[in-house]
Amino acid sequence: MGAEARIKELGIILQPPPKPGGNYVPGVRVGNVLYLSGHGPLQVDGKPGAAGKVGKDLSLDEAQKVARGVGINLLGSARALLGSLDKVKRVVKVLGMVNCAPGFTDTPKVINGFSDLMVEVFGDNGRHARSPVGMGELPFNIPVEIEMILEVE
Repeated sequence: MGAEARIKELGIILQPPPKPGGNYVPGVRVGNVLYLSGHGPLQVDGKPGAAGKVGKDLSLDEAQKVARGVGINLLGSARALLGSLDKVKRVVKVLGMVNCAPGFTDTPKVINGFSDLMVEVFGDNGRHARSPVGMGELPFNIPVEIEMILEVE
């Protein structure tokens, strides 16, 4: 089953990428590699749908759901840039940034919300190298930001 069919089966609705808030683009393709800029949580009325520090304002479970939503945003951008997610050969590398309260060390568990989605959509080709890191702050006080590198047709 292709990624587009899997997205439909999972009931996921992908949105086009949000307009950049600065002098950058949502993604750049170089040969058979697509580099996606850092994406944040699903938008509500043009504003981030989640805010705060994980471990203080959001629980681990809530943060995992936000990370999944960030993955949905990234998939929407990938589809917009490629025309179809069926052109994705594999998820290569992910940088997951978590806006952490002091002492919060479960950043890998937060980013699992994203990683699990990639495996649901792409199967074994969704397994990827990754770096989950804790940050003192993220733009607009979002709890999670993720950037992704894809191998594409």
